[in-house]
Amino acid sequence: MRITVIGTGYLGATHAACMAAIGHDVLGVDIDPDRITALTAGQLPFYEPGLGDLLTEQTQTGRLRFTDSYEEAAAFGEVHFVCVGTPQRGDSGAADVSHLDAAIDSLAPHLHRPCLVVGKSTVPVGTAARLAERLATAAPVGAGATLAWNPEFLREGFAVADTLHPDRLVLGVSAQAPQAEAALREVYAPLDPQPPFVVTDLATAELVKVSANAFLATKISFINAMAEVCEATGADVVQLGRALSYDTRIGGRFLGPGVGFGGGCLPKDIRAFQARAEELGVGHALRFLHEVDAINLRRRERVVELTTELCGGGLAGRRIAVWGAAFKPDSDDVRDAPALTVAARLHALGAEVSLYDPKAMDNARKLQPQLGYATDALAAADGAHAVVLLTEWPEFRDLDPAAVAAVVARPVVVDGRNALDRERWERGGWTYRALGRP
Repeated sequence: MRITVIGTGYLGATHAACMAAIGHDVLGVDIDPDRITALTAGQLPFYEPGLGDLLTEQTQTGRLRFTDSYEEAAAFGEVHFVCVGTPQRGDSGAADVSHLDAAIDSLAPHLHRPCLVVGKSTVPVGTAARLAERLATAAPVGAGATLAWNPEFLREGFAVADTLHPDRLVLGVSAQAPQAEAALREVYAPLDPQPPFVVTDLATAELVKVSANAFLATKISFINAMAEVCEATGADVVQLGRALSYDTRIGGRFLGPGVGFGGGCLPKDIRAFQARAEELGVGHALRFLHEVDAINLRRRERVVELTTELCGGGLAGRRIAVWGAAFKPDSDDVRDAPALTVAARLHALGAEVSLYDPKAMDNARKLQPQLGYATDALAAADGAHAVVLLTEWPEFRDLDPAAVAAVVARPVVVDGRNALDRERWERGGWTYRALGRP
């Protein structure tokens, strides 16, 4: 099939490369000429394991190319995937869908033959129905331009695998456009094995994504709320989480206590979900998400408090090594990253912060240029009065505690992710502290 992917950020670049990899002819569309140039040369503007090689491979085969022309995209594509961002608005917690509206408004006037437009962005429920009317009104082909919703469920660090081997595909289609389901099934027919398909209406498809993120955020904040209780009682949240994981009704995934979630999805999505519920008059149904968000933010401040406590009650004149800036390993994404928030707060309280992250250094510098940046983990720890681990990169877990102890001023570590082997570090002479543990 001939497919266009409108918006070539994280989601769009991944989707475009993967659709080409399963055999489709794909045209990526973006309004940023520098991004088009970079992608055409096989260069990603962000880090995602495996995607760079896949991008280069598919551009070289000729199945994947890029343009900034909506007219060219409309003439080329049978199915148009819209993958633009929906960030949090600056004046509220609601989602900013202006990029999505702009993409539809730019594409629609060039649609002269029947086609399918498919939204993949995370949006407030009701957006798809509104855009379907907007599309049909603005497109010369009228109702021949139909709209469907096919939400993405990508995990940063695993985006290629999640696209090529999804655990489910949600197809939101209108009863007035039954051909949309057939077209989407044809798009995904080359996937092997075939994933389960959940075919539903537009509103339910929109809700699936935000509901999944809200549930995940709630589970993470639940174990971090238990960490608060554990700190007050002397209990161990890691052992608590392990015990809960054996309950098949609960499971162990995302029960890892720590400094909390961040990134470009979960924080803004739960806030946008709350805002939309208020607009719909059912804000009370999602009121618990306010506390989910608050628990998550409290964990960041707790790391600062714990570090300050271990430094004798003050941070002025203290050198603090921060390991990690990205919101999670295998990513260079520092949007709403707990690690960077904590590092900036430590600096504001007078600490001399030396930060290192394997992939996110450039992005961190752009957001927090006042911090110190080191070339590696040991260089960051040189002369430190405390080491604070905030992103659980494997290279930090694999460090030799004795080698780190040889360069620090004081062997004190705050494990903000409960990622280190506590006994190993304590045997190495370290004072070890972590959230929710005695």
